[in-house]
Amino acid sequence: MQLSSLKVSKPTIRKTAATQKLLAFASLALLVVIFSVSSSNFLQFTNIVGILLSTAVIGVLALGSTFVIIAGGIDLSVGTVMTFAAVMTGVFITNWHLPIPIGILAGILTGVLCGLFSGVAVAKMNIPPFIATLAVMMMTKGLSLVISHAKPIYFNETPAFREIVMGTALEKIIPGFAVPNAILIFFGLAIISSLVLTKTVIGRYNFALGSNEEATRLSGVNIHFWKISIYVLTGLFSGIAGVMIASRLDSAQPALGMGYELEAIAAVVIGGTSLSGGQGSILGTVIGALIMSVMTNGLRILSVPQEWQTVIVGIVVLLAVYADILRRRKAR
Repeated sequence: MQLSSLKVSKPTIRKTAATQKLLAFASLALLVVIFSVSSSNFLQFTNIVGILLSTAVIGVLALGSTFVIIAGGIDLSVGTVMTFAAVMTGVFITNWHLPIPIGILAGILTGVLCGLFSGVAVAKMNIPPFIATLAVMMMTKGLSLVISHAKPIYFNETPAFREIVMGTALEKIIPGFAVPNAILIFFGLAIISSLVLTKTVIGRYNFALGSNEEATRLSGVNIHFWKISIYVLTGLFSGIAGVMIASRLDSAQPALGMGYELEAIAAVVIGGTSLSGGQGSILGTVIGALIMSVMTNGLRILSVPQEWQTVIVGIVVLLAVYADILRRRKAR
C-alpha cells in the first residue's frame, strides 16, 4: 500500500515543482512589468546591470544553500563564512603579499574547511543543523574580527584583484556590452550547479537524503559521508562568494556578512525549494534571487523607505513558505 502511494506521489511532486518554477518565473515577469510601468528608469541598461550585479553574491550563496536545504538541512553560517573567506583572502594578498591566485585559493579553501566543520558536526556529532551552523556562524564572525583586528583589509596594492569581479571581459568580445564578470561567474556557477544536482551521484543522494534519510541509510548509502560532502559543497560556494565580495568592494570588511544567510535562504525558498527537503532546483533558486533583487531595486526606485522594503520582502518569504506547505499537502 505504501509503495503504491509513493509511486503515485512522485509524478505529482514533479508536476507541482514544475508549476512552482513557472509561478516563480511569472512572478518575476510581473514584477518587471509593474516596475517598468511605474518608472522609466527601471529598464535602462545600467539599472538592469546593477540588478544582476546585486544578485551575483547573494545568488552564489543561494546556490550553495540550495544543496543543503534539498538534503533536509540548513546552513545559517553562509554569510559569515563568506566574510571569513574574504578576510583570509585579504590576509594572504595584502598582509602577506602573496600572489593573487594563492589568495583566491586560500579564500575558497577557508569556505570549504568551514563547510567540512559544519558537516562533521551535523553528521558525526548528531548536532541539529540549526545549532551546528549557528555555532559556526558565531565562530567565523569572531575569527573575522580577531584576524583582521576589526579593521577592513584593503587591496590598494593589487588593482588586478578588483578586475576579477568588476572587470568586463565580455566587452572585449562585444564592444559596448559592459557586463561585470561577477554576473558571468554567477550564471556560470548556476549552470555547473544544475549539472551537479541533476547529473551526478551527489545530486541523486542529495534528493534522497531530503526525501527519506532513513530509507537512504537502509539501502546501504553512507549518509554521513554524503551529508558532510553537501556541507563542504555549500562551504565551497561561500568561499567563492567571499572572494567575489572582496573583489567587488576592493576590501575585506570583517563586520559584513550577518543577514546574508537570510537573503540566500529567502531566494532559495521563493524559488520553490522546500524547507522540508527532497524538492528544489537551481533554476528556481536563480529566479528566486532575481525576484529578490528586482523587488529591492524597484522599491528603491519608487522611493519606498528601506524599512518597508524589509517588511515587503518578509511578507513575500512568508507567502512562499506557506505556498510550499499547501503544495506538499496537495502532493500527499
